[in-house]
Amino acid sequence: MLNSRLSVPAWFVIAAGLLISAVQAEDSAPGDALLNEYFRQRTAELSERCVADVKTASDWTAQRDARRTELQKMLGLFPWPERTPLKPVVTGTLERDDFVVEKLHFQSRPGLYVTGNLYRPRQITGRLPAILYLCGHATMKDKTVSFGNKTGYQHHGAWFARNGYVCLMIDTIQLGEIEGIHHGTYKYDMWWWHNRGYTPAGVEAWNGIRALDYLQSRADIDPEKIGVTGRSGGGAYTWYVTALDDRVKAAAPVAGITNLQNHIVDGCITGHCDCMFMVNREGWDFPLLAALVAPRPLLIVNTDSDSIFPLDGVVDVFTRTRRIYDLLGAGKDIGLVIGPGGHQDTQALQNAAFSWFNKYLKNDSAPITLVAEKMFKPAELKVFDKLPEDERVTTVQEWFVPSQPDQSAAKSAYVPSRVGLRSVNDLDVHLVRTVERDQYRLREFEFASEDPYRLTFLVVDGSESKEPITVTVLTPEEWDAKSAAIERFFRHAASTDAFSDFFPSAGTQVFIAPRGAGKTRWTADAKAETHIRRRFALLGTTEDERRIIDLANALNAVPLALNQPNAELLVSAQKVSAGWALHAALLLDHPLQWRLLNMGIREADGPYILGISRETALPAMLLQAAESGHRIELDSTTEADAKFWQWLKALAREREIYTLTVKP
Repeated sequence: MLNSRLSVPAWFVIAAGLLISAVQAEDSAPGDALLNEYFRQRTAELSERCVADVKTASDWTAQRDARRTELQKMLGLFPWPERTPLKPVVTGTLERDDFVVEKLHFQSRPGLYVTGNLYRPRQITGRLPAILYLCGHATMKDKTVSFGNKTGYQHHGAWFARNGYVCLMIDTIQLGEIEGIHHGTYKYDMWWWHNRGYTPAGVEAWNGIRALDYLQSRADIDPEKIGVTGRSGGGAYTWYVTALDDRVKAAAPVAGITNLQNHIVDGCITGHCDCMFMVNREGWDFPLLAALVAPRPLLIVNTDSDSIFPLDGVVDVFTRTRRIYDLLGAGKDIGLVIGPGGHQDTQALQNAAFSWFNKYLKNDSAPITLVAEKMFKPAELKVFDKLPEDERVTTVQEWFVPSQPDQSAAKSAYVPSRVGLRSVNDLDVHLVRTVERDQYRLREFEFASEDPYRLTFLVVDGSESKEPITVTVLTPEEWDAKSAAIERFFRHAASTDAFSDFFPSAGTQVFIAPRGAGKTRWTADAKAETHIRRRFALLGTTEDERRIIDLANALNAVPLALNQPNAELLVSAQKVSAGWALHAALLLDHPLQWRLLNMGIREADGPYILGISRETALPAMLLQAAESGHRIELDSTTEADAKFWQWLKALAREREIYTLTVKP
């Protein structure tokens, strides 16, 4: 239903100087507040549903395997990669009075080298309990030579070896001897990682799982007594490895987890790189990850003033996870230790973890008396004298998670997320104002998109023909320029001739833009925008996906605003907005006509949708939309892409799809 809020004459609207989009865009405070409210609402929704359906032990056991599979998918590990030969090599040893260090490497996949130091007692009789220590962020370099972050945490390995364990400490892909990338979206604008469903957390989890394979292959290890620990980033990887692999019999993640409230609403995500997070397509909060450890012994360790793992979030994760343990009759096997201080590797935290493993892997409850000490120079612990030429660590993001080729034309049945898509009766379309000048009329409409957003579109027509109805999809930046130009004209600040340059006298022109434009525009600060996009992803969506929902809602609202429910719309979009438009087409229940110009053809061009590259590709989506009744006209002025478009044109002819045309 269309409601009118216009109760004052148009001349008063002009005189009063209603806020226009371009003016509002100068002050992002209202848009920032609206965005923060969206984040707050979505976070609360995911938090409230997290393990809320688990009332009994059988409730949890019935869903545990499915949840583990979800995690496996969100880490880019489904199906499991092939367990290729590890090819372990010990490149050297270091000896102290009571323990030995083996400097070694193995390949978790061909060319994916994992460098590590294995600490063991000097004298071994029988099989020993083992610890896999997963390292956090520690830069250990001499100019351009990286010794690996394992060397920064060496005191942990030494303590375990001096106390009767075998401890394997492995480097991460960014801070190891072979330096890969953790900061794809955080620092390098590699937003295509979202499309691929790639996260370095998946690589770190896989390397940890293969490290367990290596440990179990050794004759000095008791395969039934393996524990995992690590702090900060290593704490996060401890969660992922333990959740996925039941060979881990006890775990003590240190400073590696908090809840969505802390990350999204409180802003802790800005202090974490991409390696900390799964690609959260399932919309998990972190107590669900922790619950996958149950009923195995679990000690959560943190400090009381850690700014990136705040105490309230850590306690929330513990409390909700303990409920699962209690349901399983294992309440005595989960613990929480909070030490004083900030994000630091303190002796109090170390001793808590040491005691935990002694209790569950050695049946030893004696007090800890030996202090963990660093006993080597970092260079001594380096594994490689020369880095292997066949390494694929530095390119792992390109191949670790497979995707559909850019020119995949396989039949697609891709179903976009409909979260936030409103029914026609729920769009609440309102006329905000009408302004006239000469033969032209401007109408501004408002409609409800996804809560809490109410968005605007502009309708400009002449006194003559109202047909055809052309809808132009604008980016936020394009909206600012276009709405300002229209406003200048209707304020008599621009000539009729200037206006007619971009608006012909015949027909109806509709201008729409998604959230982030006009009065909903949020900050333009580049660093803040990076973390806004990362927040969307951690909530199980993307900025682009939300904008696609807005466009679909807008295209359903336009016929209501024009009182033409069966109106035939011609939707025009270019570049990034053309990608949004294609996705929106797959959400609509009625076919439209589309004119899409210079659409990006590569995964890296966007739009960015979590995991979409594993499901479909652009050609398949275009053919899918055309086969569903949409009439799509594609045009490109980019010579480099001409071969692609000609290929698609021939393919459409071959499949007798005549509603898809390609120019030239």
